[in-house]
Amino acid sequence: MHAPISLAKVDVDASHRYGPLLVHDGLKFSVAANEFICICGPSGCGKTTLLDMLAGILVPSSGHVLIDGTQANPKEHSISFVFQEPSTFPWLTVSENVATGLNIKGAPADQVRSKVANIIDIVGLKGFEDYYPHQISGGMKQRVAIARAFATEADLILMDEPFVSLDQPTREHMQREVLDIWRHMKRTVIFVTHNLEEAVYLADRVIILSAKPARIVAELPISLQHPRDPLSVEFTEIRSKCVQWLHAAH
Repeated sequence: MHAPISLAKVDVDASHRYGPLLVHDGLKFSVAANEFICICGPSGCGKTTLLDMLAGILVPSSGHVLIDGTQANPKEHSISFVFQEPSTFPWLTVSENVATGLNIKGAPADQVRSKVANIIDIVGLKGFEDYYPHQISGGMKQRVAIARAFATEADLILMDEPFVSLDQPTREHMQREVLDIWRHMKRTVIFVTHNLEEAVYLADRVIILSAKPARIVAELPISLQHPRDPLSVEFTEIRSKCVQWLHAAH
């Protein structure tokens, strides 16, 4: 039986279980090309498991996860993953780390140099191209990981709480940088976070999951223009709605 044809960039209609444990119960949503989605939910509701399904690492027990109308498959789709902890290669310089995905795809050397120089400039790492990871801060390492993810022509960028270990000023700076990169480079992003203020600040749409077995309890479009002011009345009202839905999800 063929999976249904999808016009969305990403189409999810799936359930997943580990033996008798039902983790996801009929998750159904789609993501448009170049949309920035944030997924929130209680601890243990299976958000990282969902990212694994979106990456094609894990096949759902039933249903489908499609990218451009075909089953998510890391061998067929270009999927970039940004983890909670910076995932740099210690033996490579900053520029070599950013170039990794492009080199794996066999991009021409002049194109690699151009793209790497451009995104290093966007993320504020100009002047650090020849530094190694041990010579830069944790926040800068995470910038390298994010730059590497966006540098490739990725079908999908998955971000699993990438700022959770950063202090608040660095976190806020990184949020602004991710939005800047996203606006410049136009990628489809699915971003998992526990931080509702972060979700409202970043996303075109916030999807809130219930406790296990996870179901979607709310999808909230965020129509505020960027840059968003977390102290504005509109921002506060949307965040309050998210808080209410998240409390109801427990």
